[in-house]
Amino acid sequence: MVFLCLTLRVKMVLRRLFYVLINNAQVVEKLSESRPIRRAAQITAFAITKAQIAGKEASTKLLRSDTVRQIRDETSKMPRNVEDFGRRATRLRDTFVKEVKEGMRDANRQIKDRK
Repeated sequence: MVFLCLTLRVKMVLRRLFYVLINNAQVVEKLSESRPIRRAAQITAFAITKAQIAGKEASTKLLRSDTVRQIRDETSKMPRNVEDFGRRATRLRDTFVKEVKEGMRDANRQIKDRK
């Protein structure tokens, strides 16, 4: 029990010390000039940029997708009966499956090209 209280006390002290250091402009400036911190910032910026590029490419590809186009077309018209609805759902499923297969083939090609 005493050990647990001591551990919590040390944790609180360390948290407070860290808070004081982080809010000290001189300490932050010195840290920002250090090589490890600059490198970490570069890596973070690189990862964020790569994620943004990948997101833009994915959204562009999605907007060009036959499935999305077909969903827009099919939802703009109300089905007349259950059979019509079933045919639309089947066409939509077939288009989606086709695009997933194409995406898998593209991904496999990219993996093979990297090797």
